[in-house]
Amino acid sequence: MEKRILVVDDEQSILTLLKYNLEQAGFKVMTAMDGEEGMHLAISEKPDLIVLDLMLPRLDGIEVCKQLRQQRVLTPILMLTAKDDEFDKVLGLELGADDYMTKPFSPREVVARIKAIFRRTQLLLEETSNIEEESDYLHIGGLKIYPELYEAYFEDRLLELTPKEFELLLYLTKHKGRVLTRDQLLSAVWNYDFVGDTRIVDVHISHLREKIEENTKKPAYIKTIRGLGYKLEGPKEG
Repeated sequence: MEKRILVVDDEQSILTLLKYNLEQAGFKVMTAMDGEEGMHLAISEKPDLIVLDLMLPRLDGIEVCKQLRQQRVLTPILMLTAKDDEFDKVLGLELGADDYMTKPFSPREVVARIKAIFRRTQLLLEETSNIEEESDYLHIGGLKIYPELYEAYFEDRLLELTPKEFELLLYLTKHKGRVLTRDQLLSAVWNYDFVGDTRIVDVHISHLREKIEENTKKPAYIKTIRGLGYKLEGPKEG
């Protein structure tokens, strides 16, 4: 079944270019030229992925992304911007965007990034489909993760996680007890290198700790290994 992609951009030339190239790559494409229309289509049409411009009329891309995640719409989002602005980049990813590209861009690169997001999502499901037959979740301490549902619970309380926070927590849990470098986490969870900038990992780790740690300054689950990276372990294992 062909994947459906929603492209939201207020430049007709960008919409035409991306629509043509994505359809040539085998995707079905719908378009919107402002944030409100994009929000409506994202919720009503349930596309498989959203290409979202940052600067939009009526409702900007950051707000669209924020509102979709608040409504638990977990559709992958590839964010576009004409500004090469580090703040925008980190903020967009922090709010739950899956990837980020700066204009001008190559249509072939956009197609490649989208395919990479789909591959990573499929791989995540495949890697977790071999969990013990008697259980459909991963468990460590008070933490339970249901990969196929994209849900995580702590002390039986549903955690409000962005897609990236969930994927980071899942990856840490699957590699319980192992020290993972920031670069490893970038590569595994975000699927490409942010030119050596690992701050986005630290931001997401901080957010996860706020949701599962009683004392974020003395974390029981997500430990910082100075000079190396992070490690997830049970609260009574060190």
